[in-house]
Amino acid sequence: MTKTFSPTKRLLVKGIIATCLLSVTRIGFAAAMAQVVAVRVWPSSTYTRITLESNISLKYKQFLLSNPNRIAIDINNISLNPILKNISSKVLKHDPYIKSIRVVQRDQKIVRILIELKQDVKPNTFALSPIAKFKHRLVMDLYPSKPASSKNDDPLLALLEEYKKGELNKKQSEIKSPTNKNKNAPIIVVLDPGHGGEDPGAIGYNKTREKDIVLQIARRTYNLLKKEPNIKVYMTRNEDVFIPLKVRVAKARSLRADLFISIHADAFANRSVGGSSVFALSTGGASSSAASYLAQTQNEADQIGGVSRSGDKYLDNTILDLVQKTTLSNGVLLGNAILNRMKKVNKLHKPFLEKAGFAVLKAPDIPSILVETAFISNTAEEKKLKTAAFQNQVSKAIFDGVKDYIKKRKK
Repeated sequence: MTKTFSPTKRLLVKGIIATCLLSVTRIGFAAAMAQVVAVRVWPSSTYTRITLESNISLKYKQFLLSNPNRIAIDINNISLNPILKNISSKVLKHDPYIKSIRVVQRDQKIVRILIELKQDVKPNTFALSPIAKFKHRLVMDLYPSKPASSKNDDPLLALLEEYKKGELNKKQSEIKSPTNKNKNAPIIVVLDPGHGGEDPGAIGYNKTREKDIVLQIARRTYNLLKKEPNIKVYMTRNEDVFIPLKVRVAKARSLRADLFISIHADAFANRSVGGSSVFALSTGGASSSAASYLAQTQNEADQIGGVSRSGDKYLDNTILDLVQKTTLSNGVLLGNAILNRMKKVNKLHKPFLEKAGFAVLKAPDIPSILVETAFISNTAEEKKLKTAAFQNQVSKAIFDGVKDYIKKRKK
């Protein structure tokens, strides 16, 4: 027996289906609307970064306006929420590039961000995919159009410009390794406080940020080293700014550094784990699975901090083949000298120098080491890391280790 449906029932069913489809469509449109979940402004003397973090990738148009000089960004398919509106309060008076930021809702689906400038800038705007705790990010870096001359001849801004253009690898390959250096010439030391800006590094139980602690320790070490008549010291960063790993290495090479010391604070899921460590470069495997894991997490700094282009792998096998044996052996010598001093300051996580493939240690002609000052994930060590007393002890250990190394190094 066949079933039949009356025309009235057919119309009723079609109406129900149409209503359901319309509801789904409306839900789909609503879900597609972007929502800003965080805004951040990172001012520095080198460049200022603006970050908009959102649930989905933002679609935008960017253009310049004059009288006064402004950058306008129109973001599509978005409503002005309190988080985005609050971006105006993130601008600091000492920001060298941004005078103010204003946000307006142009129509139902377009928000315009107006950035009033203090000076002419070269904006570099790019999107970043989600990684770690971050969702989608729209990033704008504001660089000065005419870099001011630096009394310290700091090459950082020029190197960042080369990096943006994808020319850093080529320029670095043209740098010749120093030979027959005058024996009376000062030893050039580059200190590298890890992370910075958008990249906080590890975060302790009490919200202590690695990037802040290591900058403080690096500054203390800098102040000790600069008093030595036979040592000239520089820092890869001396403020809360993100510097890509390649650029850190490139700065050391451009300064013709004799030593490169990267300063960090370790972290692990198990909060009972503690102790200080020192790492040298391994061109093969890591000295332990923990060392391998640590190198992997540190090498992700560029993805977390956010770079506009991945570029060629500066530290590929060709470059690694160029790492001189003397450079590697002197790196081990430097690492052991500092480790020997660190054990008087804090218990050691491992009683020997560890090795791993840290990207920031791979300059072919500079003995380089990485100091993990303590475990910021360990609540007792986190507390110590925040104290001036412990920071001074760590700085003195690094300082004394450098002096010990200078006496023993292979030339």
